[in-house]
Amino acid sequence: MAHGIVEDYLKIIPAVKSAPQKYLWSSYDAEADVLYINFKKPSHATDSEFTDDDIVLRYEGDTIVGITILHASKR
Repeated sequence: MAHGIVEDYLKIIPAVKSAPQKYLWSSYDAEADVLYINFKKPSHATDSEFTDDDIVLRYEGDTIVGITILHASKR
């Protein structure tokens, strides 16, 4: 059973390697069905962009510091 879990997490390696600062923190709110991904901690977003596919890109200046994915379980 643990082997299957490890295999799932290995799939995120490309995303971590391509993250803006090579770091990635995430949390999932099951009640709201929202996945939060942060590339910097602490991050202080100064701007955000809501995309057509229910994703919020969060910026600190010109640098992306996080992504919020709505309806995460449906993706």
